[in-house]
Amino acid sequence: QVQLVTSGGDLVQAGGSLRLSCVASGITFNINAMGWYRQAPGKQRELVATISASGTTNYADSVKGRFTISRDDAKNTVYLQMNTLKFEDTGVYYCNLKGYSDGGYRYDSWGQGTQVTVSS
Repeated sequence: QVQLVTSGGDLVQAGGSLRLSCVASGITFNINAMGWYRQAPGKQRELVATISASGTTNYADSVKGRFTISRDDAKNTVYLQMNTLKFEDTGVYYCNLKGYSDGGYRYDSWGQGTQVTVSS
């Protein structure tokens, strides 16, 4: 039973910082990548940042230079450090895990989401 518990969202003023955490449990397969997505009111869910099993990261253009994705394998946790927050960063942030079994079965798991609200 895969579970991704997401936390860290809050109300913050523009220019402030937050760190989101996603703790994974019940992982019995190989992890290909983990990432963060967000969904703003009235908009579709969009990719924010990903980190592959090898440590390669990528970011949406809108957050480059401001957000950093990282992980702590010992704690089974992936983080999203968000600095210089803008009003347009407001939304529900979701943790995502993609993996595969040795037999080739694909897994795609999501956390419950955490609300980030940036006031202007």
